[in-house]
Amino acid sequence: MFQFDFMRYAFLASTFIAITCGVVGVYVVARNFSFLAHTLSEIGFAGAAFAVFMGIAPLWGMLLFTLLGSIGVGELTMHSDQKESSISAISALFIGLGVLFLAISNSNSRYATNILFGSIIGVDRSGVVQLVILSVIVLLLIFCVQKPLNFDSFDHIGAMAHGVKAGAVGVVFLIALAMSVSIGSQIVGSLLVFILLTLPASSARYLGRSIGSMILWSIGIALIGVWAGLYLGFLTNWPVTFFIAIIEVFIYLGTYFVQMFRS
Repeated sequence: MFQFDFMRYAFLASTFIAITCGVVGVYVVARNFSFLAHTLSEIGFAGAAFAVFMGIAPLWGMLLFTLLGSIGVGELTMHSDQKESSISAISALFIGLGVLFLAISNSNSRYATNILFGSIIGVDRSGVVQLVILSVIVLLLIFCVQKPLNFDSFDHIGAMAHGVKAGAVGVVFLIALAMSVSIGSQIVGSLLVFILLTLPASSARYLGRSIGSMILWSIGIALIGVWAGLYLGFLTNWPVTFFIAIIEVFIYLGTYFVQMFRS
């Protein structure tokens, strides 16, 4: 399998993406941002479609739209009593824009399929370098604010009482989340990127006893999903996204029922 360049590139890129999504996902779940991650995936779809319309790489369109969208959506929902309604309206708007950009760009269905469901097998060497650099940037952002982010994510009231600048920490996290959505979409696509940002971390909450252990469990579960998904996709020629989704769902259900049985 590793005799093929595209498989080596796919495993390298997916490893960094899984680590990034595993780390960021712990805070997504802790801050109850799962719905926001789903909304950003739809904003990323519109960004990728816009990039296709403009003739540039979809990744850069995703980054532009998700970075702007994360700040805008985050601020809107924090200052709105109708968070769910606001996010639903924004999701509908950007899905419509994505469809429009694809229609007026005269692109074939392959572009739409790659944007929605990912195409990690098609990542070349330059694409791998870009994804690795972006993943490292996300991890550095999280590392720089990790202590106040831990405090604010798992004990928001206590963090406010101790003078933690929750607003600034939140903005940095939203930027990291936006970048994670963009790079994670390269594996599972904009439609299902929330899988890597929520399910490994949700499983880790049942297995970890500290923030550090939850992060390690989340990374490990994300890596199992993408590595096994790539391997099974190579053997069967079935979509890698399908295997990643199924594996992550089964791991989550397994940890959930074991925890419920113990309780």
